[in-house]
Amino acid sequence: MGVNAMQVSAGRALATLRAGWMAQAAGQLTASWMLHGRPGVGKTQLVQQLADSIGGRLYDLRLTTIEPQDLRGLPYYDHETRKTTWYRPDDLPDDPGQPAVLFLDELTSASPYLQPTVYGLLQERRVGQHRLPDSVFVVAAGNSVEDGAVAYEMNTALSDRLIHMRIVASAPDWLDNFAAPRGLHPAVIAFIKTRPDLLETTEAALEAGQMIACTPRSWERVAQVCAAIPDRQQRNIMVAGIVGEAVAAEFATVADEVAATVQVTEMLAMDKRGRLAHYPSNLHGLTALVYGLVGALDAESAPRVIEIMAEIRQLDSLSDDPGFRALPLGELATYGFETLIRRGLELGLADAFLASPAFRSYSEERKALGLV
Repeated sequence: MGVNAMQVSAGRALATLRAGWMAQAAGQLTASWMLHGRPGVGKTQLVQQLADSIGGRLYDLRLTTIEPQDLRGLPYYDHETRKTTWYRPDDLPDDPGQPAVLFLDELTSASPYLQPTVYGLLQERRVGQHRLPDSVFVVAAGNSVEDGAVAYEMNTALSDRLIHMRIVASAPDWLDNFAAPRGLHPAVIAFIKTRPDLLETTEAALEAGQMIACTPRSWERVAQVCAAIPDRQQRNIMVAGIVGEAVAAEFATVADEVAATVQVTEMLAMDKRGRLAHYPSNLHGLTALVYGLVGALDAESAPRVIEIMAEIRQLDSLSDDPGFRALPLGELATYGFETLIRRGLELGLADAFLASPAFRSYSEERKALGLV
């Protein structure tokens, strides 16, 4: 059966889950949620982000690795009452004063013998006599047969217990809400910015009979490789093993450009005169710099990060390098500031923007052009 729920990006899904949590905390809604999506699309990451955002502990249960008794607990004989009772499993939250997210991952891949045990958690919020506190938010996730994953069709008795969302990869959403805030390697960010079609290629890989596909999860792994492996040849072999040989070859060109031109840490330590020669004069490098600045933003670096971001729109007049005249500097600066401001508000740095002469100048210029 097809999942006839709405397709949403990971960022939109996270906002919806937060709204569900707030409604539950206010006593207005009690529901369990189901995230459908291809492998690697970001379901696990967004549930972790949800737990972090509500200050809760994440209980991550991989249902393919447990048996029904693992959820219900172990029986023991109570000689005083002459009854068999059950020890509560440690994997289930039991503190009523602590927000928590119970994540039932790989639900559609779990054994059919386990699903009746899971029903109680999803609908009645209990297993046997073990009841979940009201402070627990329940989310499940899984893949479908069409995704090339090992999965069982979800029966109506189970699906009726859930609020469903279909998570799809979105390059702008992934860049703004995951890659930039996490400070992923600038080469990965620059590449996906210019090739958003290669963020997620599972369907194309399945049609071509290829084992390896690009996913948000695989690009996160590529970013880790780029940060950890300095040797170019070894790095390229690893990247090819993560996203496939053809994509890896295209990515290597961008990675070389970025490695040669993007020096975020060094630029933050320089004054205006010193850093002018370090601005990359190619699109990949400048895009990577924009996202690198967003990832570097904190209370200490904010004044210099804002100053550098503001200079980007003026590089064609500040520098003698003719390469800047062919680049969309205004568009890059505007997009960069929008992303930077959003990140700054998340970090509680609004005052840093208000106190920045560079940001005031940028805002006044946009106001004079009627853009705000």
